[in-house]
Amino acid sequence: MRSTEERIRYLDALRDAARQGGGPARLARQHAAGKLSARERIELLGDPGSFEETDPFVVHRCRDFGMGAPENEIPGDGVVAGAVRVEGRPVFVFAQDFTVFGGSLSETNAAKVCKVMDLAMRIGAPVVGLNDSGGARIQEGVGSLAGYADIFLRNTLASGVVPQVSAIMGPCAGGAVYSPAITDFVLMVRGTASMFVTGPDVIRSVTHEEVTKEALGGAETHAGVSGVAHVVADSDADCLLKIRTLLGFLPSNNRQDPPLRPTTDPADREDAELDRLVPQSPNQPYDMKELIRRVVDDGEFFEIHADFARNLVVGFARLGGRPVGIVANQPDHLAGVLDIDSAQKGARFVRFCDAFNVPLVTFEDVPGFLPGTQQEFGGIIRHGAKLLYAFAEATVPKVTVITRKAYGGAYCVMASKHIRTDFNFAYPMAEIAVMGPEGAVNILYGRELEKAADPAAARRQKVEEYQELFANPYVAARRGYIDDVILPRTTRFRLIRALDLCENKRDVVPPKKHGNIPL
Repeated sequence: MRSTEERIRYLDALRDAARQGGGPARLARQHAAGKLSARERIELLGDPGSFEETDPFVVHRCRDFGMGAPENEIPGDGVVAGAVRVEGRPVFVFAQDFTVFGGSLSETNAAKVCKVMDLAMRIGAPVVGLNDSGGARIQEGVGSLAGYADIFLRNTLASGVVPQVSAIMGPCAGGAVYSPAITDFVLMVRGTASMFVTGPDVIRSVTHEEVTKEALGGAETHAGVSGVAHVVADSDADCLLKIRTLLGFLPSNNRQDPPLRPTTDPADREDAELDRLVPQSPNQPYDMKELIRRVVDDGEFFEIHADFARNLVVGFARLGGRPVGIVANQPDHLAGVLDIDSAQKGARFVRFCDAFNVPLVTFEDVPGFLPGTQQEFGGIIRHGAKLLYAFAEATVPKVTVITRKAYGGAYCVMASKHIRTDFNFAYPMAEIAVMGPEGAVNILYGRELEKAADPAAARRQKVEEYQELFANPYVAARRGYIDDVILPRTTRFRLIRALDLCENKRDVVPPKKHGNIPL
């Protein structure tokens, strides 16, 4: 029978084995590839010394292909799991260890992940997954596949209950990609991360297409083309810092409000530059992100999907210390029109903010929906309806500022007064109408202008008349669709005051299991 001292030595030996992962040689290869170890990643994510590990002694149960040999039963079995604190708040985390069987998922490996996800749901804390894995552990067959399905189920049940963040810090392929896809935010590390359902070799054999791993599923591809990645980081350390920043804007669960942060930026600060930022000409572009940074606390704006559907800007900021979700048309790209990608991007972000009690601030400068057969055949009607549905469904405080153009159905979609937005403001140069002056004049007076002695002069006159009658915010304001016409320099103060008034907002929806958003 072992003595207490012997048991302690045995326990210490197991802990040391777990900390070493796949051993010094494999750890050196991990570092040589520009990647941190699983434990190093967790330490950087959490507050110093806050990591509380769970299941460090778990080993796999597989006895196929010689895996049952003692040297293959590595404590922890390829995933490090537990809880850390981020700015003092608990966060549950799991990090796949690529130095142990390539981070492949086994039955026991999956059970460790499921355990921390179940704990996060019961306690009400975010879940962060650090993915770096070769996929399912082939030797375990259906047991490994079952583990993935167990994780997918928990991702789905946790959706809208606790924030879920996935970091892709190495390979992530096959069925494994669907767990990050269900989570709220996906971050990828440039140069080392990759995601795809089928790899380049399979694609080459099936479709005869030649594509590199990076072009198929690298960070740049998923950030700018597919939209799978919400944020791109330059390194593991940068990725983990970005996750800490992101979590700082979010509540721990759907029953809490986002954390307030004291600020020295005065609530009544005015910015005279805003009076000149939006051009008088309706066709001249400007950078909406510059307007956002001038309005929010300390100019801090954490953008989501920065490289995808750049005609719509979404992200997190603070106003008066209160986190808010920003949704804004970007006149600097495609004139800020709405299209398929931007509608989907905006709808997902709006629904996340609504699920986690983050107020929504919308900056609107939209000439309409992008015309063309590609958009119509691609389902712009269905996809555009997603953004409309998301804004209409949201019950969080909603404030909209129309900075310039608000035309047609896009005016209705972008958090208009008609879909339960609490405060709607407009700048003096705002144009709210069914369509732009040129298009409207062509439809209303086309035949008359053709018969005019001087068609060009007659057209200019009709355009000026239309602008005087409709291309201004006062027609909408007289009907109560705009609550006030404000000077651009006062935007920050008016937004903060409106959000303060909405602090105790309670909205109701008809009783139902859930709606049927046009997916």
